[in-house]
Amino acid sequence: MVKNPMISKGHKKIEMVKIQNKNNLQVTFSKRRSGLFKKASELCTLCGVEIAIIAFSPAEKPFSFGHTEFGAIVNRFLTNQNHYSSLSSNISSTSTTNSYGQLHQNSDHVVHELNAQLSRLLSELEAEKKKGRELDEMRKAGQRMWWWESAIDELMSLDELKQFKASLEELKNNVVLTRQAHTMLNNVFEVKPNDFSTNKFYNFGSGHGVF
Repeated sequence: MVKNPMISKGHKKIEMVKIQNKNNLQVTFSKRRSGLFKKASELCTLCGVEIAIIAFSPAEKPFSFGHTEFGAIVNRFLTNQNHYSSLSSNISSTSTTNSYGQLHQNSDHVVHELNAQLSRLLSELEAEKKKGRELDEMRKAGQRMWWWESAIDELMSLDELKQFKASLEELKNNVVLTRQAHTMLNNVFEVKPNDFSTNKFYNFGSGHGVF
């Protein structure tokens, strides 16, 4: 079967990567540059716009297209850019100043509120401390006045209770001995009324006397 040499293989898609061959690179740049300038010219005619294009070849050679005039369009663009840049800078500066002023005002308000809250908390803390001291004094006074109302194990430890018991026993014995001695002395020095009758002779120490 004989193939028809006139049949085309169709449009071959070009991969969008940089061309490595220098000759092919230069040829492609020239063709695409001409096509770009042609499309720009058509856009100016159809839409009545002003366009300026500048391109540098792989060999760093500049190419430009401008409608109506390249230099005038570029100058107008740069002038507008400077105007917009200055306007943007002024707006940014004004906005920043206003922001700083608002921030400073807000920070002053916040600091004032925090100071007020701190003062209230300190006052409440001092009042609670005062109440605590008063309650502590009342508790101590109550312990001094009504110690017998407290449980015995809250007043003394076990060792202290033993010592207290021993002291009570010793006190009891001392009281008994003192009472016994007092009774004996009363019996020895007891004087009956008949002993003071007339003409009784008493010897008081080294002296003598007759009644």
